[in-house]
Formats: sequence, C-alpha cells, structure tokens
Amino acid sequence: MGVVCLLALLGGAGYGALVWFQKSLDANVEKLGDPFAEITDRPDPAPSDPEAELADVNILVLGSDSRISAGDPSQWEAGAQRTDAIMLVHLPADRKSAVVVSIPRDSWVEVPGYGQAKINAAFSYGGPSLMIQTVENLTDVRIDHFVVTDFESFTSMTDALGGVQIRVPEDIGDGDQVFFSAGVHQMSGEEALKYTRQRYGLANGDFGRVQRQQNWMRAILGKINNNRGNVVTMTKFFDTVSKSVATDDELTMDRMRELFESAREVSTNDVVFMTAPYEGTGRSADGQSIVVLDDRPFGRLMKAISQGEAAEFLEKHGEELELLPATVN
Repeated sequence: MGVVCLLALLGGAGYGALVWFQKSLDANVEKLGDPFAEITDRPDPAPSDPEAELADVNILVLGSDSRISAGDPSQWEAGAQRTDAIMLVHLPADRKSAVVVSIPRDSWVEVPGYGQAKINAAFSYGGPSLMIQTVENLTDVRIDHFVVTDFESFTSMTDALGGVQIRVPEDIGDGDQVFFSAGVHQMSGEEALKYTRQRYGLANGDFGRVQRQQNWMRAILGKINNNRGNVVTMTKFFDTVSKSVATDDELTMDRMRELFESAREVSTNDVVFMTAPYEGTGRSADGQSIVVLDDRPFGRLMKAISQGEAAEFLEKHGEELELLPATVN
C-alpha cells in the first residue's frame, strides 16, 4: 500500500534506492490533481514553534479495490469504487516517530452533502476531495497529502521483497479457502493478500482484518529494514510501489525527498499502528451494519494529533487505545 511506501521512505530504506525511485516517480505515479482546491473551511495546521525548521505532516492513505481513473473524480459514481482501508498517517514536526491510525471503513459519520453514512461512502460519492473533507470534518486534523492504492498491490509488493514472515498464533480458517495454521509463515504475495483480506473466521471480524493489514505493513517494514543495503531488492520494491499508487500533485519527487531527509532516523519501532477508538458495531436506521466510533477517546486522540502532541498523548494514554499487538490473530 501507499502507506508502506511512505513509511519505508521515512524508515531510511536506502539512499541509493530512494534516488532511483525519485527519478522514476513522475513516470510511474498516477496523479490526482489538487483534491484540496474545492474544500472550504478546513482545519488549521498544528501550531508550530516559530524557530522550528519543520512542521507536522498528515497524510490520508486509502486502499481501494481500484486505482484506475482515480485522477478524474468527475467519472466517479456511487458504489463504483470501494475503500477497504482508510489510514491517517501522522509525522510530527520533531520527526522522531510516526503514527498510523486506521479508521474502520464502516464507521458511521457525517458525509458533507449526503448526511450520515459509512465513511467509505465518501470516496464513492465524491472521490478524493469529498473523502478528505469527510475525514477533516470528523477529526479536525488538517490533511496535507492524499494517497490511494489498489489492494492487488499487496501481491506485487510482497513478492518484490521475496515474501514476508508473519506469525499466526493459532489455526484459523473461514470455512472456505482461507486457512492458516499456527506458526511462522513465509508468505508469498498471494498468501499475504488472502491474509489481509480475511474477515470471516476471525473472532473480531473487520477489526481483525484491520489489524492484519497493519501487521502486514509492519512485516513489510521489517523486511525493508533488513534489506536497506540491497540496492537490487529495494529498486525492485520501489518500482513496484511507484506503479501502484496515485497521489495529489503536491506529493512530488522533491516533497518525497524532503520527507525522507527530515525523518531518516525514524525506525520501524518508532512507528505506532492503531485502530481508531470505537464503541462497537450496530445498525443504522436503514438497516446497514455499521461501526460506532467512541467519540470521547477518538476526539482526544485526534486533538492530540491536530495539536502536534501525539507522542505525549500516546505515552500517557497508549494503554487505553487499541494499539497493534506484537502478535495478531
């Protein structure tokens, strides 16, 4: 996913590979134009130290069933594109860490112009701009960049690194084709795709699926960390990633390089994955199965991110949140 590319850059995957990736970026990466242009009444940026060289960066990353035609929002129709993953990636001004918050796709929220709906409906109704506006209204966090990728990229990205190791704590299946036995698996791209898409058979359903997506990203980052000096492997990986994402026009080669240079000391262990606080599942008035966000802790978390105080908040309240555990079911 696009978030893997971003976090790989932040994790210092190898300067040579990065330079090569930048040279190929314009040719490979699909561009979305300026999805922020038509959005009014946006949140303010995080307050910053006037003497500081850098500011917070917040990136909204979507995993969709299709990236094709993402650059032409006028072609979008309700239901034409589904969003399987919604992630807010926060990079603080001190560039010592990164935070990834997954917002469940069925979260029941206000979609501007459409009323209450599942949050992933915003992407289907109005493309990147409406999705950004919906998330900004929900979180009061100003989004700086937008990335969308297709989930089939799981296969090619994983294979580009020679597969990834993922531990499965117990035998689990969905009663159909997906089954993973307990133990450490060296997963191919196809196996990783099945692992991240599995929902049925998991005790916590879609929430478990979200954690599996995060667990895969953590495994990818670990594999990248072990291959920093392998120019051939990293070149292949970044080539694959660059052909799998679409971004706003401002996420340019220069911008990527700025992010890399400013956050090159961030390691895999400095990246915190979590699921947005939620009360549980329920039913909407029209009978849809939905996720009900827990407003108070969700609001406190987002306020900390919007104010540039995420690290301090997590240090004090991390145990109250659903952080990605060391082993995922």
